[in-house]
Amino acid sequence: MKYLHTMIRVGDLEKSLNFYCEGLGFRLVSREDYAKDKFTLAFVAPPGSPSSKDGGPMIELTYNWETHHYERGDGYGHVAFQVDSIAEVQKRLKAHGYDLSWGPGETPSGRRKMAFVDDPDGYEIELLEG
Repeated sequence: MKYLHTMIRVGDLEKSLNFYCEGLGFRLVSREDYAKDKFTLAFVAPPGSPSSKDGGPMIELTYNWETHHYERGDGYGHVAFQVDSIAEVQKRLKAHGYDLSWGPGETPSGRRKMAFVDDPDGYEIELLEG
């Protein structure tokens, strides 16, 4: 079994692509419109991941053309990424109009640094340093 992707529904695809690609440095792997069913799928991969579409875990951004807002609910938690430097990620985020929503601080165990950033739809991204 191989983990492929996590799908999240977004209300503004361009805003979400800007956040993930410009703000966090993800790479747009593919983007395809499905006019008959009125939705667009965009797959983004984190920095340093394999380059092919099926080479590593991705986030699938699903944009339903006639839906511009979703209720996130309280069952979903977050997606986590290991980063070399939270400060460097924060610097990149700020350069593109974003910032951390929490931290940096310590993990509950106190062994690592962590921070959170919210994407344009309110989905939390955990950043773990090291």
